[in-house]
Amino acid sequence: MLSLPLLLLLLWSMGSHGFPVSPETQGEDVELVQKYLENYYNLNKRMHVGKQKRSVNNLAELLKQMQKFFGLKVTGKPDNETLKVMKQPRCGVPDVALFTTMPGGPRWNKKDLTYRIKNFTPDLPRSVVENAFEKAFRLWSDVSPLTFTRIFWGEADIMISFTRGAHGDNNPFDGPGDTLAHAFGPGPRLGGDAHFDEDEMWSNENIREINLYLTAAHEFGHSLGLGHSSDTESLMYPVYSYNGNVQLGQDDIDGIQKLYGPPKIPLGGEEEKLGLKAPDVCNSQVTFDAVTTLRGEIMFFKKRFYLRLRPSYLEAEIGFTAAFWPHLANGFDAAYELDYKDEIRFFKGYNYWAVQGQNALPRYPRSIYHSFGFPRTVKQIDAATSDVYTWKTYFFVANKYWRYDEYRQSMDRGYPKMIAHDFPGIGNKVDAVFSKDGFFYFFHGTNQYKFNMKTKQVTILKSNSWFNCRGY
Repeated sequence: MLSLPLLLLLLWSMGSHGFPVSPETQGEDVELVQKYLENYYNLNKRMHVGKQKRSVNNLAELLKQMQKFFGLKVTGKPDNETLKVMKQPRCGVPDVALFTTMPGGPRWNKKDLTYRIKNFTPDLPRSVVENAFEKAFRLWSDVSPLTFTRIFWGEADIMISFTRGAHGDNNPFDGPGDTLAHAFGPGPRLGGDAHFDEDEMWSNENIREINLYLTAAHEFGHSLGLGHSSDTESLMYPVYSYNGNVQLGQDDIDGIQKLYGPPKIPLGGEEEKLGLKAPDVCNSQVTFDAVTTLRGEIMFFKKRFYLRLRPSYLEAEIGFTAAFWPHLANGFDAAYELDYKDEIRFFKGYNYWAVQGQNALPRYPRSIYHSFGFPRTVKQIDAATSDVYTWKTYFFVANKYWRYDEYRQSMDRGYPKMIAHDFPGIGNKVDAVFSKDGFFYFFHGTNQYKFNMKTKQVTILKSNSWFNCRGY
């Protein structure tokens, strides 16, 4: 009979010709492959195999499963790219390819959940840890009907602890790197609990250390019943990667809403507090966060609401943005329509999303730095619009603007420029903007500026002049 390490070596020799490693390094990598498949792909480490060919085939199939999940070339061999992924820090929960929710679909049978922080890491102040966990839970409550209440004693639905090595759940931690944390799906006793490896160096912002907020948000997804996603833009992707921003992907939102449904809208006095009171468009003091055209219509955005103006309708349609685009439920900073692609782009912080109609496009959000070439000093876009005649997109940030060539997919030279210099008469700050029939319509506070791009003439209007507000 061959032992498992010998089988892996046999698989290596049969399948990875020319793999440039020393016997010592190869031995380390064999151990890595064995450990990885045991932990995340259900390889039985106690198995002793009698039939060599069938056993090698079984190991190759597990490697293929792992390679397919991560979008690698499916070879069934422990090649360089496969080893590279295996060596990255990651979540300790096993991978389940093509499943957003955990096998069997475990879920809590209630919407109001409790959590308790049993102990704290010495790496961070207590207040930072508390804030990281609170924000992580809020990510999930913003897109679902779930609520999370912290308790300070007794048994909570989700018990949170920092620990190291073997800690009583038959899933020991392995020291710095590799497995960072793990959590259990909904259920009694250990169900829902989240454990963080104290041998890691936990951080609040430092990219070179392990960000607690990102890790907690991922693990709490498991606590709620989500499995791993093979979508690299998903928060539930198993490999750790922190770029300074923590966001749910569309796959995450689809998964949590499959389990618990969309968020409920609170009624009564909480509406105003949470920004859930619809804006009064006929109030002369109304302002807007963003405006864009959409297939011949105009859509205005205020906090969580959209106001939709259609040519054949006298009254504006008002509703929650989440009803159109669930992944934009928390509002955004700017939006513009890319007419020739039938695409709208929404910006929040330094990320942006793209939709066609009501359909979210895959592999978003993306970074404004990588896609458009903005410097890192730009933290958010205030307003944006694209000129259908020139294929130029204008981005407004503080008192400056950039111009992006959609055809060449690069920023035009000589930018940024001062808003007040090139758009005289509109001031030096823009809250929202859209373009229509050769005019740019700028919004700042309660004023709107109709700007002729050819003559540079300006007409000053009220921000709500598009709405049927006779008598106000």
